[in-house]
Amino acid sequence: MSNANLITTPNFEAPDDFYEALIEAHQGLSTEESHAYNARLVLVLANHIGSTAVLRQAFQAAAAAAR
Repeated sequence: MSNANLITTPNFEAPDDFYEALIEAHQGLSTEESHAYNARLVLVLANHIGSTAVLRQAFQAAAAAAR
Protein backbone atom coordinates (compact mmCIF):
# COMPACT_ATOMS: atom_id res chain seq x y z
CA MET A 1 0.00 0.00 0.00
CA SER A 2 1.43 3.40 -0.95
CA ASN A 3 1.35 6.57 1.08
CA ALA A 4 -1.59 8.73 -0.07
CA ASN A 5 0.30 11.99 0.42
CA LEU A 6 3.50 13.32 -1.02
CA ILE A 7 6.24 13.71 1.57
CA THR A 8 7.51 17.28 1.28
CA THR A 9 9.56 17.47 4.45
CA PRO A 10 13.23 16.41 4.34
CA ASN A 11 13.28 12.63 4.00
CA PHE A 12 16.79 11.73 2.81
CA GLU A 13 18.96 9.32 4.77
CA ALA A 14 22.05 11.13 3.47
CA PRO A 15 21.22 14.15 1.29
CA ASP A 16 24.85 14.96 0.47
CA ASP A 17 25.45 11.38 -0.66
CA PHE A 18 22.35 11.54 -2.87
CA TYR A 19 23.47 14.81 -4.45
CA GLU A 20 26.96 13.45 -5.06
CA ALA A 21 25.56 10.29 -6.68
CA LEU A 22 23.24 12.37 -8.89
CA ILE A 23 26.09 14.58 -10.06
CA GLU A 24 28.28 11.52 -10.70
CA ALA A 25 25.49 9.94 -12.76
CA HIS A 26 25.62 12.95 -15.10
CA GLN A 27 29.41 13.03 -15.48
CA GLY A 28 30.47 12.82 -19.11
CA LEU A 29 26.96 13.32 -20.48
CA SER A 30 26.12 16.01 -22.98
CA THR A 31 23.27 18.36 -22.13
CA GLU A 32 20.95 16.33 -24.36
CA GLU A 33 22.06 13.05 -22.76
CA SER A 34 21.65 14.57 -19.31
CA HIS A 35 18.07 15.61 -20.09
CA ALA A 36 17.30 12.14 -21.45
CA TYR A 37 18.83 10.57 -18.33
CA ASN A 38 16.67 12.79 -16.11
CA ALA A 39 13.56 11.80 -18.07
CA ARG A 40 14.35 8.10 -17.62
CA LEU A 41 15.08 8.66 -13.93
CA VAL A 42 11.71 10.40 -13.47
CA LEU A 43 9.94 7.43 -15.07
CA VAL A 44 11.81 4.91 -12.92
CA LEU A 45 11.01 6.84 -9.73
CA ALA A 46 7.39 7.41 -10.79
CA ASN A 47 7.04 3.67 -11.28
CA HIS A 48 8.46 3.12 -7.80
CA ILE A 49 5.94 5.57 -6.31
CA GLY A 50 3.14 3.97 -8.30
CA SER A 51 0.34 6.26 -7.10
CA THR A 52 -1.07 8.68 -9.65
CA ALA A 53 -2.50 10.78 -6.81
CA VAL A 54 0.93 11.17 -5.20
CA LEU A 55 2.54 11.88 -8.57
CA ARG A 56 -0.02 14.63 -9.23
CA GLN A 57 0.89 16.15 -5.86
CA ALA A 58 4.54 16.02 -6.94
CA PHE A 59 3.68 17.81 -10.21
CA GLN A 60 1.94 20.56 -8.24
CA ALA A 61 4.83 20.85 -5.76
CA ALA A 62 7.37 21.09 -8.57
CA ALA A 63 5.33 23.76 -10.37
CA ALA A 64 4.94 25.76 -7.14
CA ALA A 65 8.69 25.56 -6.46
CA ALA A 66 9.42 27.03 -9.90
CA ARG A 67 7.38 30.15 -9.17
